[in-house]
Amino acid sequence: MSRRPEDPAPGDGAACDAVETIIVPRVSDIGGFEVRRALPSIKKRMVGPFIFFDQMGPAEFITGEGLDVRPHPHIGLSTVTYLYDGEIFHRDSLGSAQAIRPGDVNWMTAGRGIVHSERTAPEVRESSFNLFGIQTWVALPKEKEEIAPTFTHHGKADLPVIADKGAEVRLIIGELYGERSPTPSHSETFYADVALEAGARIPVDIGHEERAIYTLSGEIEISGDRFGPGQLLVLRPADALHVTALTDARFQLLGGEPMDGRRYVWWNFVSSSKERIDQAKAEWKAGRFDIVPGDEDDFIPLPD
Repeated sequence: MSRRPEDPAPGDGAACDAVETIIVPRVSDIGGFEVRRALPSIKKRMVGPFIFFDQMGPAEFITGEGLDVRPHPHIGLSTVTYLYDGEIFHRDSLGSAQAIRPGDVNWMTAGRGIVHSERTAPEVRESSFNLFGIQTWVALPKEKEEIAPTFTHHGKADLPVIADKGAEVRLIIGELYGERSPTPSHSETFYADVALEAGARIPVDIGHEERAIYTLSGEIEISGDRFGPGQLLVLRPADALHVTALTDARFQLLGGEPMDGRRYVWWNFVSSSKERIDQAKAEWKAGRFDIVPGDEDDFIPLPD
């Protein structure tokens, strides 16, 4: 495979520095199965507005089992759920009730406060199934942290697909390669699902200061360095580079502009103000958030 002149050769200083930070996700538990959390990390708290990044599964549930994330609150962020396998049923305090399936995207903006649950529907539990997906949190700009909560769902067919020479890019959020996703966003950002056949390559847009790649499967090459699955690769700002698939590969591409100041994270709350998080903690403990219609009898208590 030939190397383009603009791509550093293996061993060059630029090749070594093209990936600024490598984050190996830590493993935690959510709803009875393992997730791999790449953000926030002690190495990097955010990439653009992305402040939380979880890989859910791959996991196999036997008949009768499923995901049960009980009602819980959020403030100051948007949650983005994208699946590769399985199904999750979302309910929230706005009255939304929506199944999400592979290739769909759920975008829930918490703003001043929302409560939601994520479960496996009874009919899906009637047989064994696999679950695999990514959930991210996108922090809201300061002037939009207290906006009214909203929920939007877009099916797989709604999202733009850019396909060329063994590369397929499904645009989840934002603008990339001349296409724009219908998913609403509150800041300049992009988020895409990328599949490359072995030998295919794509350029990485330099229009945003902060960019990262989360590897899901296969092996890729960036400026002479090779990377396998299960890593968040934070790219050096302003570098024009390409990603080449050494085998059939799948990864997510994400980024945006730096946030307008520090964000604090405590449990499910994100804010530019510690005092606002303390207020949200007190409100959840006192039962002052709205309930989730259809899932009123259960909730996750405030952690100690």
